[in-house]
Amino acid sequence: MASGLIHPAVAHLSSLLGTWRGEGEGGFPTIGSFKYGEEIHFSHNGIKKPVIAYSQKTWKLDSGEPMHSESGFWRMKLDGSIEVVIAQSTGLVEVLKGKYNEQDKVVKLQSELVANASKVKEIIRTFKIAEDKISYNVEMATLLTCLQTHLTASLKKL
Repeated sequence: MASGLIHPAVAHLSSLLGTWRGEGEGGFPTIGSFKYGEEIHFSHNGIKKPVIAYSQKTWKLDSGEPMHSESGFWRMKLDGSIEVVIAQSTGLVEVLKGKYNEQDKVVKLQSELVANASKVKEIIRTFKIAEDKISYNVEMATLLTCLQTHLTASLKKL
């Protein structure tokens, strides 16, 4: 997308736009550890709205069998704050708020609401952005566990 068609509030995160693919690993005290392939897509439809559409899918590395998917929207504000809503294929919905640290190139999002989840009470998503690479960490707390790492991944821009 030409830079002239990007909303000013989205401009500082325009390097996210595009498709990213890579691998990750996950685990939690209540489940076994696992590895997965992943693709994330960020898109922006022009200057009228400060919104980036987000979609993600994962698959088993050995078989290619689908594992998880989610989609939503990142809404940027001119002050650098970000509001995110994500609907997961499991039925869980996250509403997160955070900021982009331009110096460190890090987006940190913390859940304001985790809906339709009987056990999950908090989620923190942290993205580190480089020119051709994104890495992230997802932390989760449940009714039975304190906040701890659930997922980590590294993806390259296609």
